[in-house]
Amino acid sequence: MNFILYADGGSRGNPGRAGAGAVVFNESGKRVIEVADFLGIETNNVAEYEAVIRGLKKLVAEYPEGYFASAHLTIRLDSKLIIEQLKGAYRVKHPNLIPRFMELKNIIARNFPNITYEHVRREFNKDADALANEAMDRGV
Repeated sequence: MNFILYADGGSRGNPGRAGAGAVVFNESGKRVIEVADFLGIETNNVAEYEAVIRGLKKLVAEYPEGYFASAHLTIRLDSKLIIEQLKGAYRVKHPNLIPRFMELKNIIARNFPNITYEHVRREFNKDADALANEAMDRGV
């Protein structure tokens, strides 16, 4: 089974009212989970990390333990910074991002042995962007 997670975080003000959006599709193209969470006042990069973390946590919660051992997961973001940090090409320097990076890498290490990271242009991340904006608009 293959899954694609699209995630996007946004902040109106940076830092400002922030939201995290994520959607996961299975190999048939069916939406299996979506997340639209308001984060309070955060930066855009924190929101990007939170979108991936929350999307993966919800995905893991929907399936039995060990389900993803033979599955492949592709994570797609329009944040080049986050993608390059996850690939190990860029260092994570900001103190607010380090714990989120570590949490995300731990989730991945425990659950997703077969993973690919892809940077996509914003127009190919519309579903996750809409969810992040929905969360920011809702504000709770």
